[in-house]
Parts: sequence; structure tokens; C-alpha cells
Amino acid sequence: MSEATVIKPDLQFVNEIIKGGGESLKKCYQCATCSVVCNVTPEGNPFPRKEMVLAQWGQKDKLLASPDVWLCHQCSDCTAYCPRGAKPGEVLNAIRKQSIKHVAMVPFFAKIATDWKLLPVLFAIPMVLFYFLMPYKNIDMVPLNGEGKMAYHLFMPVFPNIDVTFILTAIFAAASAFVGIKRLWNGMKAQAGEMQSSGSLTGDIVSSITTILGHTKFADCNVNRMRQWGHMLLFYAFAGLAIVTTWAIVYLYGNEFLHIPAFGPFHFGESPYPNDDPVKILALISSIAFAAGVVILLLNRIGKAGKAGMGSYFDWIFLTIVIGVGATGMLSWGLRLAEMKIGYWVYYFHLVFIWSLFAYAPYSKFAHLFYRTTAMVFAKYSGRDKK
Repeated sequence: MSEATVIKPDLQFVNEIIKGGGESLKKCYQCATCSVVCNVTPEGNPFPRKEMVLAQWGQKDKLLASPDVWLCHQCSDCTAYCPRGAKPGEVLNAIRKQSIKHVAMVPFFAKIATDWKLLPVLFAIPMVLFYFLMPYKNIDMVPLNGEGKMAYHLFMPVFPNIDVTFILTAIFAAASAFVGIKRLWNGMKAQAGEMQSSGSLTGDIVSSITTILGHTKFADCNVNRMRQWGHMLLFYAFAGLAIVTTWAIVYLYGNEFLHIPAFGPFHFGESPYPNDDPVKILALISSIAFAAGVVILLLNRIGKAGKAGMGSYFDWIFLTIVIGVGATGMLSWGLRLAEMKIGYWVYYFHLVFIWSLFAYAPYSKFAHLFYRTTAMVFAKYSGRDKK
């Protein structure tokens, strides 16, 4: 006679999933429609059916160490075709939120990034930080530049106020991501036990990054197919804006320390730069892509709400921060051109949103970039995604 398997459900974990957007969890009756219609799951190792039953049974350890939870791209095909309205896509999203909290380097940050009751705390931290960094609390006291115009670097000095703050923030975010990735990898490895590795971790990393750059997995979605374009536009808009930021630093410090003068279309020195400067043109193109990506994601989410669900606080707070970054950035640009001093306060909130985006990156939905990539690499390395 075979030995019985004793299952010890973690009821608190089940309740956390339900409160985190997976309230439809108990409707699942294991018909497997979700795994059948999913175009992202490997044929020989399907999900999300098993994740649904593991969640119902409160199998916390197995779920939080499962790469399949992260391989899900939340296409919502499974949610749309579920005959019981169990919304597997929403449930797996809620499980990912628990996974982020589980591997977090700073649990408090994970909590305030996932709990709507702590929303005031989430924004209060950067608001207080940048308020104390402002040399002028009265915007009427901010001096004008040499041409008698507004300049945001006079309102908030680039060095040390902005540079030091964001360098430290970047170090914190990178350390948080590294710790989270390491914990997730170790958990998946322990859960998998003995595995036949591909023997080429570097090749698997390159392959996964190539997939991400092309957003090819999103192309397998049916219900939420437009998300591919929304995500892609946002992804490359962020990349473009990152280049703009680096470019501006080269302009500033290249002039200050290397004494590189302005030449041709390149305006080394302090901002603001003329609108025909290549860095400004790239900033404009990236901003347009940013706005288009946000609009596509919003329209898609609202338009597909009946089939895919509206998402939870976890989804919306991240989208709110992303919109905040773009909206305040473009508005502060326009207000500076119009010489309207209210632009200083808009720029202040722009810094608040940027700090929130990057400081909370390993703790918010932005963490999908780190942990889904990790799961994709692990799936390839362990042979998990082979058919």
C-alpha cells in the first residue's frame, strides 16, 4: 500500500491571495480549460490549472518557488474562457504579488507597494525627501538663469541634490533586485530538485532577453493581444528616456570636468537645451511613445475588463506611477517653455514619481521585469519549457 500524502494548507496564504485580487479562486472546479487555451504554457508542462489547485489547497511553498507563476504573461485567455468565472489570470497575478513579498529584501517596501491602505505612506516618503532637498520652498524666490528664464536646475540643483539622491536610489533598487532574483532562483532550484540543465546559462540568459526585447510571448495572447504593443512602446520609451538622462549627464559633466564646449547640434553645458538638440528630439520621441503605450494599455484594460478583469490595486498603482512620470515630465517641459512658475511644483512631483518608480521597482509590478526574466532563464536552463 502506498503512503498517504498529508497536505497542510496555509489558510493565511489563501486569504492573502483572495484579498490581493484572487477572490474568484474558489470558483475553480479543475476542468483544465485554462491550461488548454493558454498559448504561452509549454505543451508538456501546462499551467495554470495546477497553480489553481495548489492555491486552493494553500500550498504556499510550492507556489512561491514555481517558475510557472512568473512564466504566465497574464494574457487573460484563460480568464475569458473559464466556464466558472474563476479568473485564473487574476489569481496568478495575486500569487505573483505574494512571491514579490516573499523574496523582498525590504519587506516594508513590498508591503507599502502592494497594500492600498498604505498608499499615503508610499508617496509621503519621496514627497518629504524632495521637499527637504528643495533650496527654495517659495518658488517666487527661485532665481532665473543667465538669459533671464526659468531653469529647473536652479530650483533643484542637479549636484548634489538630484544626482546623489538618485545614485543612492539606483544602488538600493539594484541591491533589492539582486537579492530578490537570488532568492527566487534558489527557491525554484530547491523546488525542482534534480534537473537536467542546458549547460549554457549565458546562452539561456541571452535567449530570454531576446524574447523580452521582441515581446514575442505577448504575441501568443489572444484576448489581450494589444498589450504587446502597449508594453513594447512603454519598454522602449523607458529605454529612450534612460538614454536621454545619461546623455544629459554627459552634457553637464563633460562640460564641467572635461571642458567640452558646445558644438554643432550638441549643447554641452547646463540645461535647458534648445529644442533642436538631439537629446531633446529623442526625449520628444520617447515621450510620444510613452504616451501612446499608456493609452493603449488603459484602453485595452478598460475595453477587455469584462473578459480579463479590471485588475487590482497592485496593477493600478504601478500604472498610476507610470502615468505620473510621463504626465508631469511633459507638463513641466511645457510650463518651462511658457515661463510659468507653477512648473517648479510640477517638476517637484515629477521627481517624486520618478523616485517612486525606481525605488519601488523590485517591490511593485515593475518587478515583473526582474522575476519573469529570472523564471524564463530558469525554465530554459532546467529544460522546463521544452515540449
